[in-house]
Amino acid sequence: MAFSDELWDSAADVYTAIRAHPFLTGLTDGTLPHAAFGQFVVQDSHYLRGYARALAVLAARAPTEDDTTLFAQHAAGAIAAEQDMHAALSDALALDTDAPATPTTLAYTSYLLATCHGASFAEGLGAVLPCYWIYARVGEALLGESSPDPLYARWIAMYGGDEFQAVVDAALGVMDRIAVDLAPAERSRVLEHYRTTSRYEWMFWDAAWRRENWPV
Repeated sequence: MAFSDELWDSAADVYTAIRAHPFLTGLTDGTLPHAAFGQFVVQDSHYLRGYARALAVLAARAPTEDDTTLFAQHAAGAIAAEQDMHAALSDALALDTDAPATPTTLAYTSYLLATCHGASFAEGLGAVLPCYWIYARVGEALLGESSPDPLYARWIAMYGGDEFQAVVDAALGVMDRIAVDLAPAERSRVLEHYRTTSRYEWMFWDAAWRRENWPV
């Protein structure tokens, strides 16, 4: 059993909850309000900037030159996604791109950066993996269901395609390779970070669904 399989199984219940969330079911049946999707897009722009910084930290701490190149490329890819896809969606939805990061967005990105800076490379990788992997699984599942809304269909196609899955597979390959040499205590910490950020993935979609804002 590969360590990546153990990681997925450790948060399989969280993924089940994500798939059942009304934000995602609303994407495929077209009932998701554009206001909720718009909030998601704005917050995802904030998130991807933080995520790119976390990947850049991993690149700097990576054990091999190939790993450094891989995560540096993924960091650049996250910025490109924020600039291209989100710019187009922002125009279509007439979004307030100056809106600040909400509590969930700030908490999630802060956790990622703190883990990538302060914990081991393996722990940092465990923390960033859910964003890769859950989006790929969600995109693949939703691609089979499609959406009557062209904006939602475009977003689904971005994450459900083979190109994004190849990015995910590369990151999982690094995790499985380095996991062979991890001590049991570190493996446990990687699993803990992975489950924590999987929960943050659910919270991120839920925050957009609720139109979360700062209470004061």
